[in-house]
Amino acid sequence: MNPFLSECIGTAILIILGNGVVANVVLSKTKAQNSGWIVIVFGWAMAVFIAVYVSAAGSGAHLNPAVSIALAVAGKFEWVKIPLYIGAQMLGAMIGQIMVWLSYRDHYDATTDSGLIQATFCTSPAINNPMNNIISEFIGTFIFILGVLYIAAPTSSLGSLDALPVALLVLAIGLSLGGTTGYAINPARDLGPRIVHAFLPLAHKGESGWQYSWIPVFGPITGAVAGAIIYNTLN
Repeated sequence: MNPFLSECIGTAILIILGNGVVANVVLSKTKAQNSGWIVIVFGWAMAVFIAVYVSAAGSGAHLNPAVSIALAVAGKFEWVKIPLYIGAQMLGAMIGQIMVWLSYRDHYDATTDSGLIQATFCTSPAINNPMNNIISEFIGTFIFILGVLYIAAPTSSLGSLDALPVALLVLAIGLSLGGTTGYAINPARDLGPRIVHAFLPLAHKGESGWQYSWIPVFGPITGAVAGAIIYNTLN
């Protein structure tokens, strides 16, 4: 499969299933309303598993600008391909979010809390403290990238089943570190849907949170670079 198409489809699947589970839990009158954080975290992990499995052969299943940049820093990916991959990831994230909206249109109309609506698109901090929020995203992405680099190392014998340990890694990060900022750990996962939130005709939309939007971009990218540097240092 063409790498651009593979990254676009994989990221769309990631968002459809990932933000789809958030919508199922927080929007009004769904069958899973109020089923809780564990359902969201587990749903996101399964979203990662399916998305990575589907796109691994076509593009390496980056699905995340932080992953692409980290692989380039680690010398495992060509810098010249970064714009292509990030473009595909952003487009896929936006397409996936539109599909979430189409699936839950009645429930968006029935939900009057703009904060819950925004949560189905992008992340926001539990406590608004920019420095601590950056640190949270930095640490979460640092652990994610370090784990991904070891999972994808040449000594790994799992092949396409690398998707499973990556999903378990995301599950662990969500359970252990996700409560502060919602563990974006992926600039495209946050920014693409946030852009969609800004232009969709949602009845009770509210603000798109642009004052916070740079944190789920800056924190993950810096955390990814640090993870790649530490990996190279240890190997």
